[in-house]
Amino acid sequence: MSDDPHPVPPPEDAFRPHTYDGIREYDKRLPNWWLWTFYLTIIFSVAYWFYYFTTRVGPEDRVAIARELSRIEAAKLAATSTLNDDTLWQMSRNPKFVDSGQATFATNCAVCHNVKLTGGIGPNLLDQQWIHGGRPTEIYQTVTGGVPAKGMPTWGPVLGVTKITEVVAFVLSHHTPGEPVIPVPSPTPGAAPAPPAVAP
Repeated sequence: MSDDPHPVPPPEDAFRPHTYDGIREYDKRLPNWWLWTFYLTIIFSVAYWFYYFTTRVGPEDRVAIARELSRIEAAKLAATSTLNDDTLWQMSRNPKFVDSGQATFATNCAVCHNVKLTGGIGPNLLDQQWIHGGRPTEIYQTVTGGVPAKGMPTWGPVLGVTKITEVVAFVLSHHTPGEPVIPVPSPTPGAAPAPPAVAP
């Protein structure tokens, strides 16, 4: 079998009619993979716009950024080895700590202090009157060590440092840094309640 001495040359690709600076463009169809990628990006952009900007199902940018910054700050605060008043106040302004603390409070503390912190068997935690100290570290020590003489359990071995920190952050979230702390004596069982203290 011999080769054809006069092979037929392959057909030449057609050119588009325009020319730019002497450069001509082939009139060829784009490959399927490129076209499907292009079509899918169009579909994705329409779905993205509908999800985030038309139906508002997805979170807004500023909400997502605030949530991520809060998560980063919570991770940094959780990793700190220094637990002082300033750190506890910062935790009380972080939603992650406050939400976790609220759940722990509702499970363990609400039976005495009420789920709304208004008091019952235990004292009111919303006012500025404190029996065992109202500074953040003092509240932390009270929760950790408890007040066995008054029936408050020692929560340190039960909850651990992390959960106690979150509970204190939840309580402090209802207060403002720098607000007056009014010391009041511990009530005696069976005695008439002491009159409310008045801030100067």
